Amino acid sequence: MYRFLLKPLWILSHLFVIGVVVLMVNLGFWQLHRLDERKAFNAEMKAAVDQPAQPIGVLLPAGVNSTHEEVESVKYRSVSASGSYLVDQQVLVTNRTQNSAPGYWVLTPLDLGDGTALVVNRGWIPYSYTADGSWSDFAPPTGRVSITGSIEQPQVRVTGGVISGPADATEGRLRTLARVDVARLGQQVDEKLLPLFVNLQTQTPPQPEALAIPAPVPPPDLSDEGPHLSYAMQWFIFSAMTIVVYVLLVRRFARRRHEINEPDQEDALTSSSAVTEVSSEAAGDQPGSL
Repeated sequence: MYRFLLKPLWILSHLFVIGVVVLMVNLGFWQLHRLDERKAFNAEMKAAVDQPAQPIGVLLPAGVNSTHEEVESVKYRSVSASGSYLVDQQVLVTNRTQNSAPGYWVLTPLDLGDGTALVVNRGWIPYSYTADGSWSDFAPPTGRVSITGSIEQPQVRVTGGVISGPADATEGRLRTLARVDVARLGQQVDEKLLPLFVNLQTQTPPQPEALAIPAPVPPPDLSDEGPHLSYAMQWFIFSAMTIVVYVLLVRRFARRRHEINEPDQEDALTSSSAVTEVSSEAAGDQPGSL
C-alpha cells in the first residue's frame, strides 16, 4: 500500500521535509542559545550595577589614556565624579526615544579640574527643542556638582551593513551628534575627554524642581529575558506539526490511491474468472470429452 513512497519524486519529498524539520529544530536550539546569552548578560550587568559607586580615578586610573578593554572591564559600573559642567560645550544626540516619544539625549562635559573632562548623559528631552533654539529650560546647576552614573562605551558609526548609520561632519563645531561619539565631541571640547560616557544617576545639587527635564535615562530591565524562549517553543512546535501533517497527507494519499485501484483489481478478477469459465466450457465441448 505504501510502496509508492519509494519512488524518486516521493524520496525527494521526504528529503525536503526532513531538511525543513532539521532547520526548524536548529532554529529552536539557536533561540535557546540566545536565551542563555541574554541570561548571562543580565547576570553580568546585575553584578556590575550592584557594586557601590567608585571614584572615576579608582576604576580607571589611566584616565584619558584608558584603553577600550579597560573601559569594557568596568562597563555598567557606577562611578562618582565631581566638577563643573561645561554648558557652552554641551551637545544633543538625535533620534533618542523614551516611553516611545522621540527626542534627544543631552551630553554635557563635566570638567574634572585637572585638564580632563567626563561626558555626562544628563538624560532625555523632547523633540520640541531644536539644535539652534534656547537650551535654558534644561540647563544644569552652576558651580561645582557631584554626580554618580553608570559607565558606557562610546558609540561608533556602524558601516559595512545594508544601511550604514548617519555620519556627523568631521569638521566644524556641532550642536548635535548622531550618536554618543566621544572622539568627535572631543574635537570641540577644550579639555581632554575620558574615552567613555556615563548615564547620570544622581546629581548634587539636583536639577531645579521646576525643570522636569532632562529625564534620566532609565536603567535596563534586568528581569527581561527577551522573547527567545517563546520563539524556541514556536520553532519546535512548527517542526512537530510539519511531521504530523506530512504523515497525515501521506496516509490520505495512500488511502485514495488504494480506493482508486481497488475497483480495477475487482474488474481484473471478474475478467479473469470469466475467461476461466469460458475456457472451461470450451474444453467441455471438445470431441471426446465426457
